[in-house]
Amino acid sequence: MEKITSPQNITYKKSNVVSLEKGKVPPQAVDLEEVVLGAMMIDKKGVDEIIDILHPEAFYKNAHKLIYEAIKKLFDNSEAIDLLTVSNQLKKDGYFDKVGGDYYLIQLTQKVSSSAHIEFHARIILQKYIQRSLIKISNEIIEEAFDEGTDVFDLLDNAEAKLYEVTQGNIKRSTETAQSLVIQAKKKIQEISNKEGLSGVPSGFEKLDELTSGWQPSDLIIVAARPGMGKTALTLSMARNIAVDQGVPVAFFSLEMSSVQLITRLISSETGLSSEKLRTGKLEQHEWEQLNVKVKDLEKAPLFIDDTPSLSIFDLRAKARRLASQHGIRMIVIDYLQLMTAGGSQKGGNREQEISTISRNLKALAKELNVPVIALSQLSRAVETRGGSKRPLLSDLRESGAIEQDADIVSFIYRPEYYKIEEWDDEERTPTQGQAEFIVAKHRNGGLENIRLKFIGELGKFDNLEDFSFPSEIPSSMNSNEGDNDFGNYNLPNPSADEAFGSSMNSDFDDDDNDVPF
Repeated sequence: MEKITSPQNITYKKSNVVSLEKGKVPPQAVDLEEVVLGAMMIDKKGVDEIIDILHPEAFYKNAHKLIYEAIKKLFDNSEAIDLLTVSNQLKKDGYFDKVGGDYYLIQLTQKVSSSAHIEFHARIILQKYIQRSLIKISNEIIEEAFDEGTDVFDLLDNAEAKLYEVTQGNIKRSTETAQSLVIQAKKKIQEISNKEGLSGVPSGFEKLDELTSGWQPSDLIIVAARPGMGKTALTLSMARNIAVDQGVPVAFFSLEMSSVQLITRLISSETGLSSEKLRTGKLEQHEWEQLNVKVKDLEKAPLFIDDTPSLSIFDLRAKARRLASQHGIRMIVIDYLQLMTAGGSQKGGNREQEISTISRNLKALAKELNVPVIALSQLSRAVETRGGSKRPLLSDLRESGAIEQDADIVSFIYRPEYYKIEEWDDEERTPTQGQAEFIVAKHRNGGLENIRLKFIGELGKFDNLEDFSFPSEIPSSMNSNEGDNDFGNYNLPNPSADEAFGSSMNSDFDDDDNDVPF
């Protein structure tokens, strides 16, 4: 049998003995904790300054947690805070002896003479607490990572959720006075008045920009429609107008289509070559030249596309923050909301709760980065079963009522052509062919309106209605019919001069002429 040596019999050489100071001690600032608690008991001003910065868990020493809890209770009940009231509160709670009695409380008040620099001290205590929290989380992650049975993606989600919790719980914005906010608002109004054009990010659709004054920073905009209505086409047209024409950096998170498919769509709308042609690659020599020339602006555009499938909201926030700091993005587009996941913390909840978490976090992201966030959303089938015009309503938003609550703007895309409705339901009974309606159904900071847009299906593109007519003409259905007759001998593709000439005043005439079957 093996002989076991008892620890008492082991002799250590002097060189092997390590002093205690070299061991690891959790980050702490006990002396500052004493100073802060003492200052709170001798000066009420000190309590007001830090009550919203610190919480009991932030204190390292258990006695200090209990004393701070007692102070917080007194504060919540609007009672006086001093040595006597804190002592009484601790007696009520049954923690008086645990904290060291009156002797310890008196000691705390003797450590400090005023509440000067108390906020600075409180922030250091909070920093130490965050450090301890990070150590704790890191240990948990290490433990989970060693467990072979853990799914690695669940591990990532959990890690992200825990870190996010620490961030959210401790980074609080302080309140501001009405005076400083009024000064900020006046300054902003002045900047806008000096600046030509719109206060927000222009969408490139004139009537829409008139209504919204551009997409405003910190707004969450929902664009909802049934499948096949052109949600991706509209937001792509918008992203193109913003990134190419305005040079404003845009982040496009595509959960549905791959990044190459998206860029092919953009090339199609940019060059006037149908997506079918680009898909097959059967281009004439002049079409290749046209492709190379017209795609140059797109190449230079500050457009960032991410096509990570089933992206979690935490991943999205992390990526958006990174893009904001590296490239200064001024707009985020998500295609589309229902394909996102809420991440690891939401396992077990139903889909409605998950969507609520996603929409809430998207609004928080818009506020945090101070940029407009456009999220596409699916509509329920209730639209299809409805009689009449089949215009979508707010109640048609799928899976959650939280979407319409969190959003600043809720809009719908409606193409009657899709439902074989050939005339608009207005007095003129104008034809619906190649037209769409952008319905603003909720607008927190402005009016509601139905805005007509031009839709070119083969190019997957939306444009202003007016852009498709000659300067001397009034856009109407009469003009397009006349065009059919006048240009019949050119053997142009069906149906109208509007489509034959494109948006940039005849510059695309050659492009569309290429579609003619010779």
